[in-house]
Amino acid sequence: MQRCVGWILIVMAFLSPLGLLTKGTAWGEWGSVDLQDMVGYIPQGMKKLAGIWQALFPDYNMNFLGEGLASEYAGYILSALVGSVLIYVVSMIFTKLLIHQKNSPVS
Repeated sequence: MQRCVGWILIVMAFLSPLGLLTKGTAWGEWGSVDLQDMVGYIPQGMKKLAGIWQALFPDYNMNFLGEGLASEYAGYILSALVGSVLIYVVSMIFTKLLIHQKNSPVS
């Protein structure tokens, strides 16, 4: 089962550049400027927290890939793979911590 999920994630990562075929921004990937354009204002909480987090690969660009359409596709695929691996690693760490906590004697 775990192997099947891994293959599904890899296939989905390779399909992620399909988003380049559409116009506009992906749902939920709006910046404060995009939100201002769509709804006419920026929520206070979003305005306050906008500068806290910087994406690891802003706009899926990786400078070492160069420029061009093939580089854009590769950036999407690598971003999807890196994100999937990070989520997997964090999930495994939490799982190990929970199992360790459950199996440790109560003092």
